[in-house]
Amino acid sequence: MSDSPVAPIKVDVWSDVQCPWCYIGKRRFESAVDASGIPVEIEYRSFELAPDTPVEYDGTPVQYLAERKGVSPDQARQMVDHVTQLAAAEGLAYDYDHIHQTNTVRAHELLHYAKERGRQSEMKEALLQAYFVDGGHVGRIAELADLAATVGLDRDDVVRALESRRYADAVAADVAQAAAYGINGVPFYVFEGRYGVSGAQAGEVFADVLAKVAAERVEA
Repeated sequence: MSDSPVAPIKVDVWSDVQCPWCYIGKRRFESAVDASGIPVEIEYRSFELAPDTPVEYDGTPVQYLAERKGVSPDQARQMVDHVTQLAAAEGLAYDYDHIHQTNTVRAHELLHYAKERGRQSEMKEALLQAYFVDGGHVGRIAELADLAATVGLDRDDVVRALESRRYADAVAADVAQAAAYGINGVPFYVFEGRYGVSGAQAGEVFADVLAKVAAERVEA
């Protein structure tokens, strides 16, 4: 019997840092991984829910949702309250009264920057917490650079990278791959390039897919 460690299962996750279901899904997936004991390697991929949103959106998330979905402000507020309750069940304290609706393309570029430096996971968590919990602005370069520094990245280099659009092509490539896969909503999880799971599913769903992939490896 070999004593070599089991290679982790590769999971590509398409998501957006302003997607409330993506943060919920992240927590559910993490819980499933912890419970399964199966090692995984996660790579976060770019998906822009609203690429036409200005960096300085003049309105609240509820107003934006009403405009985007074509629903009344009351209906939009009910949708926000519902997702806030579900987030709370995962230990996430969403604060929609202080969320800054914005364009997230620079945040996605920052995630690619962080990936090259082995800090993508920490950067993703920091961006989601900043946006949904802490009332941070994830569209402005200066504030993104400040946030990057909290996970050990070089603030000045981050500014240079984001101002030069060094990772714009990488973001576009992720978006193109999502289209090729037929992904039109996030979160979307792709396991070993073979199995796709759409949405912030219950932990049992993620656990079942992980077990299936792990079993197929043993059979192979």
